[in-house]
Amino acid sequence: MLVLSWKLFSQTGNIETYLLHKELERDIETDELEMTQVEDLSDSTFS
Repeated sequence: MLVLSWKLFSQTGNIETYLLHKELERDIETDELEMTQVEDLSDSTFS
C-alpha cells in the first residue's frame, strides 16, 4: 500500500495522496515500534 500511494502521488502530484502516504508510513513505524516493545517485554519476562 505504501508503494502504491507513493506511485500515485509521484504520477499525480496530489497533496492528499502525499498526506495519505505519510500517514501510512507513520502507521507502519508505530506498528514496528510496538512489535519491538512487545518482543523486548517477552524476552525480559522469560530471562
